[in-house]
Amino acid sequence: MTGTLNKVMLIGHTGDDVKMHYFEGGGSIGRFPLATNESYTNRTTGERVTNTEWHNVVVRNKAAEICEKYLKKGDKVYIEGRIKTRKWQDDAGNEKYSTEIHCTEFTFLTPKGETGAEPSGNSGSQMSSSKPAKPKSDNFANRNESFSQDEEEDDLPF
Repeated sequence: MTGTLNKVMLIGHTGDDVKMHYFEGGGSIGRFPLATNESYTNRTTGERVTNTEWHNVVVRNKAAEICEKYLKKGDKVYIEGRIKTRKWQDDAGNEKYSTEIHCTEFTFLTPKGETGAEPSGNSGSQMSSSKPAKPKSDNFANRNESFSQDEEEDDLPF
């Protein structure tokens, strides 16, 4: 196979409300932590162990605004996107890294009016970019709606 693939699919609980940042040109970015859990039974002790992994999710433009409006801390959501790692230097000159999930599609899984189970653990840092958004439907009051940032208009009859 000659091609490569960078695709992430996560189902988890939001660790905080969406934090928005607006730009002069009218664009926006939303960021939020997402917790996924892995549970297993320790063979030696028989104890149930749960590990929480935190992911920094980045959503852009219309998708970010939709997430800000409908996602609350603890809500369950399906996220699809790409992994991106950024590198920078802090004030002391140390190299820092941040790994993010740049969301291209999402589906709200917590039914409207219900609050999600709050995840446990600590959230990490968040940052940066993705593609412009275009909703599949204007009715996002239905919390089980899906959203894709990659959907484009075409002239195909099917």
